Amino acid sequence: MTNYKSDFLRLLQERGHLHQCTDFEALDALATRQMVTAYIGFDATADSLHVGNLATIMMLRRLQQAGHKPIVLMGGGTTKVGDPSDKTGLRQMRTNEEIDANINSLKTSFKSFLNFDDGKNAAVMVNNADWLDKLEYIPFLREVGKHFT
Repeated sequence: MTNYKSDFLRLLQERGHLHQCTDFEALDALATRQMVTAYIGFDATADSLHVGNLATIMMLRRLQQAGHKPIVLMGGGTTKVGDPSDKTGLRQMRTNEEIDANINSLKTSFKSFLNFDDGKNAAVMVNNADWLDKLEYIPFLREVGKHFT
């Protein structure tokens, strides 16, 4: 068992959350020396989170508590392609308004776990629709992607 210097990595190790990394030693040195920024992406197909999201949300919370900066990446653009969970039917398409409402609802949930307001390590929420919409790639994916699971 490695003895990490970083509070964040030490906590993750204690809880059994570390499995693979390209270079644990370099990550530990970086996290000890300066603020690290990390992101986790979330789907915007629903207006609420499910229990399966809790582990990753808590990872972001622990990251922030250790002085690092969490980014919540909302899949507003990728959600427009549709949810492939129904393997036999077409992907369910959501409107921009539904997706925006879901993201707003989810942000309220995230605020229970993360601080978005104060300090240099305040959490940030970004939406991949902000850059994917500009590429005009989503209309193509909506038309072609709905036929794949």
